[in-house]
Amino acid sequence: MPESNRLNSAASAERTTPVHIIHELETGLLADAAHTSPKYFYDAVGSVLFEAICVLPEYYPTRTEAEIFTTHMADMTHVIGSGGSLIDLGAGNCAKAARLFPVLHPNQYVPIDISVHHLQDAVRRLQQRFPHIEMTALGLDLSQDWQLPVEVRYDKRLFFYPGSSIGNFEPHQALAFLRHLRAACDDNGGILIGVDLIKDKALLDDAYADTLGVTAAFNLNLLRHINHLLHSDFDVRQWQHEAFFNTAKSRIEMHLRARENIHVSWPGGYRNFIKDEHIHTENSYKYSIDSFVNLLTEAGFSYVSHWTDTNAWFAVIYAKAA
Repeated sequence: MPESNRLNSAASAERTTPVHIIHELETGLLADAAHTSPKYFYDAVGSVLFEAICVLPEYYPTRTEAEIFTTHMADMTHVIGSGGSLIDLGAGNCAKAARLFPVLHPNQYVPIDISVHHLQDAVRRLQQRFPHIEMTALGLDLSQDWQLPVEVRYDKRLFFYPGSSIGNFEPHQALAFLRHLRAACDDNGGILIGVDLIKDKALLDDAYADTLGVTAAFNLNLLRHINHLLHSDFDVRQWQHEAFFNTAKSRIEMHLRARENIHVSWPGGYRNFIKDEHIHTENSYKYSIDSFVNLLTEAGFSYVSHWTDTNAWFAVIYAKAA
């Protein structure tokens, strides 16, 4: 069991970080196997670094998903229809959803992201290009219990969840998340979701350990974000990025490994990490088409169709709420 402790300090009451975030970070850092949620990657710097990751040659999901939309957009449009509210989960810079506007013709666009300032900048630029579409940007943590406000129209909601972010959830959490989306739809609603498929281990490992070190910078930046939120004193130079595919659990794991014995403190607590000890920062589960369709069905969706790239590395799946 790692050496760790909590200290009583009045300073914790003076922080501006919400109490539930402080509690979540402390609980993860003080666990026997230290861990954090991948949502903490996405401060302003992390959001920009992720955009850089998406154009790396090793990171296949972006280009394979783009290939799917380019090749199959006409078929998707025929299946999905047009109009309604397009609700973009983890919207980032909103670029993926924007490419759907000319074909799906949404009446309302609702981008949601935890990095709200980054999101608002993107929406301001997008609103200038598409002034006829009503836009409502929401800063929400999708890993928590969340609800859509009344401004979001209920009729024909299409939840758009591109990329492979569903893989960040544990399978039971993914099921609960999909059930939450199903409950937020009327019978005309649905989900259009990106799913990273099981493939060769070497290909998966390379995608999360690029030669330029951008993914490493993305992972290490999490410590800077934690320092900001928790007022901790992580030194990024003392940590090393590691990522690998865990075949038995069908998931990529990202970790930060201590290069030496490290003492980290924050107002209210501390932890001593021994050399080579890890902080587990992310999982990214990979699915087969059948296993993910089963998950959608169990969540209450009716499977409709899926599309893949030519190598079948990635899939985009549409399912109806009815």
